[in-house]
Amino acid sequence: MTIQRMDHVGVVVDDLEAATAFFTELGMELEGEAPAEGRWVDRVVGLDGVRVDIAMMRTPDGHGRIELTKFHTPAVIAGEPENAPANTLGLRRIMFAVEDVEDVLARLRTHGAELVGEVAQYEDSYRLCYVRGPEGIIVALAEQLG
Repeated sequence: MTIQRMDHVGVVVDDLEAATAFFTELGMELEGEAPAEGRWVDRVVGLDGVRVDIAMMRTPDGHGRIELTKFHTPAVIAGEPENAPANTLGLRRIMFAVEDVEDVLARLRTHGAELVGEVAQYEDSYRLCYVRGPEGIIVALAEQLG
């Protein structure tokens, strides 16, 4: 048997409101928010005393989701250097197809986003860039040309 689909990517954040605003500005839709706690959560994540708030964000086409999770207990643990570079081991970025890289970049900057390198063009196919958002999350933007 093979997988049916990729359901979502989970991102642990400290400021759930800022992260939700950032991904909303990017064009994602808030699908729902909910607290989660109890023995079933503890068993799934392998921690004791879990109490979290979750915001589920959905891409406009309805196929992609990001689960933003704010841990109240237990306390979060920094697993990598702050503002880890693109070559750090582990999940490093989430890429989105956008209509206009410059427009999206300008809107995300109002939420504290910073360009990681620069906007670059790959042949005659794409304009691409990496943007660092809240919690050091790297978002890649790809604008198809032509």
